[in-house]
Amino acid sequence: MKKKVEDLDIGTGTNISELVSNMYDSGGFVAKNVGLAVQILEDMFSGEYLNFLSFPACIVSTGTRGILKEAVKRELFDVVITTCGTLDHDLARTWEDYYHGTFEADDSELHQRNVNRLGNIFIPNSSYGEVLEKKMQPLLDEIVEEKGESFGTREIIWEFGKRIDDEDSIIYWAAENQIPIYVPGITDGAFGSQLWMHWQNNRNFSIDMMKDQQELADKVFPAEKSGALVVGGGISKHHTIWWNQFKGGLDRAVYVTTAVEYDGSLSGARAEEAVSWGKINTEADHCTVKGDATVLLPLILGYFYLNAV
Repeated sequence: MKKKVEDLDIGTGTNISELVSNMYDSGGFVAKNVGLAVQILEDMFSGEYLNFLSFPACIVSTGTRGILKEAVKRELFDVVITTCGTLDHDLARTWEDYYHGTFEADDSELHQRNVNRLGNIFIPNSSYGEVLEKKMQPLLDEIVEEKGESFGTREIIWEFGKRIDDEDSIIYWAAENQIPIYVPGITDGAFGSQLWMHWQNNRNFSIDMMKDQQELADKVFPAEKSGALVVGGGISKHHTIWWNQFKGGLDRAVYVTTAVEYDGSLSGARAEEAVSWGKINTEADHCTVKGDATVLLPLILGYFYLNAV
């Protein structure tokens, strides 16, 4: 009992940086962990770490895409691991618009109107699968003609990033700054389906997942220290912590999740559980922040954007 609880004091002109610092001083409950997450990330961004960012696709359908884009633009992370849907939403929103909706919508009616619901985001078919098919196939023809027929996921993502003129795009900045994005479940979404459709006409075209694995090995094995901001769960979370076990585990880790651990799911597992597997080092600083990433990421990463990291 050395540090006393301090009241939050928000006055005129209080910025995100000051708010987050005060949240740690407040002592409880999730607010303190937001402040702790920032402290861990501050250490990660010191330059001594191989830093990973993993996240699911759903948040890319929201304005939180801008927070993720900024992290890649500012080169805060060395490796990004995500899902196929991230590519779907990032490209679709480059070419068309998504819309405000509601969780309480009549989904049968939406289906009849050719509108898809992602939480409280409305996505017309014309803004998703239709535009991806229309735009991706000509780009794939161009990429294959110029670059060959075999690609890792990092390679094909960069090729698309080079060919879109949209500074709001995550993959645009990944290509621009040479930040690798790996998608271990590349076929599980509209982007992957378009790759498959291209393969129908060119059976020599292939996505070589082993290229990605070798690139990850070349990054992880020599790394003296590694850290990760893990948003949500699923394959992107597991691929991140899985690879880091090969260097003795992550040395710093921040989890952001709404999932519960009592069902034994990977998505709900707190950082402590990964220690038992060797995926997080026994001496690592880590924390699990429970809450919606669309609320928490603007606070956590916004702290660093304001402080020009």
